[in-house]
Amino acid sequence: MLKIGSLKLKSNLILAPMAGVSDLAFRLLNRRFGCELGFIEMINVRSLGHKGKKVKKMLFSDKLDRPLGIQILGCEEEYILKALDILKEYEYDVLDFNAACPVKKVIRRGEGSALLKDRKKLHKILKSIVKNSNKPVTVKIRTGWDKDSLSARDIGLACQEAGIDALFIHGRTREQGYSGDVDYKTIQKVKKALDIPVIASGDVFSGELAKKMLDETGCDGLLVARGALGNPWVFKEIKEFLKNGKIIKRPGVKEISSVMLEDLDASIDFWGSSHGVKRFRKFFAWYTKGVPSVRVLREKAFRANTKEEMLGLIRDFRKLTNV
Repeated sequence: MLKIGSLKLKSNLILAPMAGVSDLAFRLLNRRFGCELGFIEMINVRSLGHKGKKVKKMLFSDKLDRPLGIQILGCEEEYILKALDILKEYEYDVLDFNAACPVKKVIRRGEGSALLKDRKKLHKILKSIVKNSNKPVTVKIRTGWDKDSLSARDIGLACQEAGIDALFIHGRTREQGYSGDVDYKTIQKVKKALDIPVIASGDVFSGELAKKMLDETGCDGLLVARGALGNPWVFKEIKEFLKNGKIIKRPGVKEISSVMLEDLDASIDFWGSSHGVKRFRKFFAWYTKGVPSVRVLREKAFRANTKEEMLGLIRDFRKLTNV
């Protein structure tokens, strides 16, 4: 069991917020395969204040989509507090503050990983969020800005002092982005220093890598991100490996294609025919990753504009029954 403030979870495996990915269809699919807590994709607090159609769509949920986390991005207290007031209109269970995003345009605004360079400001922001939030508050950080400033331990302590309920840490620096090795040692140092739950992220692609993360860091839980792209089975695989040490073979083409059909329908139902198909293009590539003889199908998928086109490509993929 994992406890984040008042929220008690049976599983310590959490679905991460991913830009352009973590919509309702994606979350519900992963919940079917063992995900308990899932996050809506990161939302900028300024965008929340505008209450635009896109943000409302991102925040859309239903009764099956629980427990649910919302992750916000920002650096100006005025807009953060306004966002918290708006979020009181929504049903969710955990509020996460992003101090980890490495994207350049985010950094230029002083948001995301930029806050790793200003511990006092991050502490002040989190203290204000904790004071004004009616939900458990978490924060996501990285190991540091670069290899010469692995400041995660001190940042983690400052975050804990601000009153947060749990800390998410990606095991890379801002400079690394999503490349290079995961720094298990720094995550371990953070875990040893803090009293609140520490949930680790970074290359959780399989049961073996999940166990490696838990064993080498001692962390309380895992945040699954890219490992779930086109692979909702990863939650079942991790659970089985952690419990029994057994490796579950990834499903064959037949099962993968069946889930692809369900996901395509869900995407279209949620986004409409045109956008739903375009959204599914990247998912087609993720679902078929590692399967031989699909390069041509993948190229066609990125040009598909209609449901009929995409259905035809899934049928062609399904014919690869010898894989």
